[in-house]
Amino acid sequence: MLKSKNALTRWALSIATVSVLLACSETQSTATDDSARWYTPQQLAQGRAIFAENCAACHGANGEGVSNWQTPDSNGFYPAPPVNGTAHAWHHSLAVLLRTINQGGEQLGGRMPGFQGRLTELEQRSAVAAFQDYWPDDIYAQWLVIDNR
Repeated sequence: MLKSKNALTRWALSIATVSVLLACSETQSTATDDSARWYTPQQLAQGRAIFAENCAACHGANGEGVSNWQTPDSNGFYPAPPVNGTAHAWHHSLAVLLRTINQGGEQLGGRMPGFQGRLTELEQRSAVAAFQDYWPDDIYAQWLVIDNR
């Protein structure tokens, strides 16, 4: 009887220890915390100004784009898509996003001009930070997987 009581006590202590450890782990930060994003507050502030000056006229003040962005206009060009996490921008790595900013969207059927020579790479990265900041945490987390491939 004493042997089974000791075993029961050890079992109960083990369950209690595991429960405490699990409870503590739930309070840890996740990879999608704002602090885990690749850009700094300074890059974000600069990016918002760059986005407002160079991108918002077509992509919208909050990156919302045009509602019919998947349908070519009367001239056969696609309008500016949303870059706020509701369309396809998050499906592309940072390298692809920067290449599109550099080269523009004409080769993709749009009218976006290329910004190579007009914006430095750091300014382009800051502009990306500005629209990525609109992305919900779950979209950003999915993008991280794509960007790390």
